[in-house]
Amino acid sequence: MNSPRTRFYRDKINGKIFGVCSGIADYTGVDVLWVRIGMVLFTLATGFGIPLYIVLALIADKKPGYLYAEDKSEQKFWQGVRQSPGRTAREVRAQFRDIDRRLADIETYYVSSNPRLSAEIERLR
Repeated sequence: MNSPRTRFYRDKINGKIFGVCSGIADYTGVDVLWVRIGMVLFTLATGFGIPLYIVLALIADKKPGYLYAEDKSEQKFWQGVRQSPGRTAREVRAQFRDIDRRLADIETYYVSSNPRLSAEIERLR
């Protein structure tokens, strides 16, 4: 998965300081509030939260503006790809099967009511 949509980015637009927690939330699909609470609890429990945050802020690239093209469904799709590529592939195949079935139903409807079209389709097969 080398697509720019499957990488981790800092999300400065929705972030508070450097956008690391917002980037983690975008990457995982978890609400940013829970990521921030988790980061605070991690910092209080181990003391490594702030150094980890700074390292991620220095290493991670800033999220490009064109990444999701203002489309929430596209963002949700790519979060699904990052979380479970196999499940996402099965869902896409199921959507294509559904579209194929619906197109077959439309073809059957129009062919059954139009004998000339039916004969022409049969000649093409």
